[in-house]
Amino acid sequence: MNNELSTTVQLEVCANSVTSAIAAQNGGASRVELCENLAEGGTTPSYGQLILARKHLHIKLYVLIRPRRGDFLYSDLEFEIMQADIRNCIEAGCDGIVIGILNADGSIDKPRCTELVRMAKQWGLGVTFHRAFDMCADQYQALEDIIEIGCDRILTSGGKSTAMEGANILMHLVEKAAGRITIMPGSGITENNVADLVHFTGVTEIHSSARISIPSQMKYKNDYILMSDNFGDEYSADVTSADRVKAILKAANG
Repeated sequence: MNNELSTTVQLEVCANSVTSAIAAQNGGASRVELCENLAEGGTTPSYGQLILARKHLHIKLYVLIRPRRGDFLYSDLEFEIMQADIRNCIEAGCDGIVIGILNADGSIDKPRCTELVRMAKQWGLGVTFHRAFDMCADQYQALEDIIEIGCDRILTSGGKSTAMEGANILMHLVEKAAGRITIMPGSGITENNVADLVHFTGVTEIHSSARISIPSQMKYKNDYILMSDNFGDEYSADVTSADRVKAILKAANG
């Protein structure tokens, strides 16, 4: 399969802050998925991030609805939190939400996902089903369930750690979707591999964080303490690079 006859490939940037979201916009991204805590797979951003992102962005703003790290089997209380976060997104004027809830057997939790989609759609918000899809027991059944629920696209790495590893499954998902829903690859997509992925799978949307590490401007540094359980540099921050966004888009559409 090739992409020669398709429309321009669009890039959604997974932005871990308002700063990253603005960089994504400056680089030419068509949409932002705003989240926090990317080291934990992403969680719902703060209300402050949400409001300021909406203020500064003219491109589409989607928001990750995920109350914690870990699996996608949620308690009743966590489901209420997700509903409350969606109401915040609606009130803030966001363009869409990004969701995913599974049952214990690895199938899609259709009743609860349907309720979240209903909440969003009645106010005109779009819905992406995120990489909980990659944790499903049967991806092809999950594909049909997500289409039935009413989601607009699926963010997936083809059930593998990276989209390049899952490229063959992604191609088959595109074929089985047959235009009923958008398949958007994500995970490990860079300016160096995106062209091959696009041409092989035939996708028209891609997802990347396009991040770089920025050193801290702190002059005093206490090197004898860690502020979290994750080993890493306490004096650097990962942010989206507008130049990397441009490079990915150029390679994807080259």
